[in-house]
Amino acid sequence: MLMLTSQMIEGKRISRYHGIVTGDALIGANIYKDIFSGVRDVVGGRTSAYERELARARELALSSMADAAERLGADAIIGVRLDYHNLGGTMGNTILVSATGTAVSLKDDD
Repeated sequence: MLMLTSQMIEGKRISRYHGIVTGDALIGANIYKDIFSGVRDVVGGRTSAYERELARARELALSSMADAAERLGADAIIGVRLDYHNLGGTMGNTILVSATGTAVSLKDDD
């Protein structure tokens, strides 16, 4: 599934708009306990464990969105946007990663 932040794809034209598709993934409170128990993993103010979990959540959200687009018969998603939300006020809460875009079908420019 081709996923782009842009609205146009060079060499292709959009033949059909299927509508908005979304995908979400949550990072639970356990990630924070795991991160802080492995403080030696912190290098230069960054924690690789946290970055890996965020990357995994982002990939899950994008994959879920791509699955939704495939079910609609689309072969690309344009205008992709990623959002991160803290579902609480402290480090012990959950982070939601949301992916949204417009599912489309493409044709080669003639």
